Amino acid sequence: MGKIKAVFNWSGGKDSAHALLKAMQSGKYEIVALLTTVNSQSHRSTMHDIPLHLLEQQAQSIGIPLYVVNLKPKGNSDDYSAAMSQAARHFKDLGVTHFIFGDIFLHDVRAYREQHLLPLGIKVVEPLWDKSSADVINDFLESGLKATIVTTMADGLGRDAIGRQLTRTFIDSLPANCDPNGENGEYHTICHDGPIFAQPVKFSLGKPFAESHDIKLDDGSIKTFTYWFANIK
Repeated sequence: MGKIKAVFNWSGGKDSAHALLKAMQSGKYEIVALLTTVNSQSHRSTMHDIPLHLLEQQAQSIGIPLYVVNLKPKGNSDDYSAAMSQAARHFKDLGVTHFIFGDIFLHDVRAYREQHLLPLGIKVVEPLWDKSSADVINDFLESGLKATIVTTMADGLGRDAIGRQLTRTFIDSLPANCDPNGENGEYHTICHDGPIFAQPVKFSLGKPFAESHDIKLDDGSIKTFTYWFANIK
């Protein structure tokens, strides 16, 4: 029986790299592309703020082609859904039957993905699913993957965590109310070395900067979140 043809949804961060490693180790999948969403104006990934040229370097080192989905600056969920549906149809025509993600236990996110992909004949795969944050981060630290903190919430870890390596020392230093895997948005990373990479991805960090985003909550209200970014180069 042949391998399942799949697309991996790539953010460039630790959970993506961790889930990709798990998917590759399973031996079940022929991963034909790394799909990444990029702000069409800034040419950077939508949450981690990783520039496109580094996403391309990651893909080249991994050995899987990068497929870029350009999103409108300050676009809404409808724009995202339309762009992702178009990408799913493209890959469905190429024989892809599964999309792989790096979610852990965000059930509303998984339900959203399945709601939009299952009608197109695309199944959702979650290699890290339903494990605790502590188990996931411990497994990551033992995997050999290496990551650097590039985004934090301003009212949480703040600017001081920018540029720190994701190590046991860092995890042990987190305040008690901080999810160790950053599942509440406390921090995001760029993954740049480890067993999925043929060679390390070289990058540098400029002066951190703060940026605010208005997020629509489940109850319809709008809340402003401020993040620190690393100005990755």
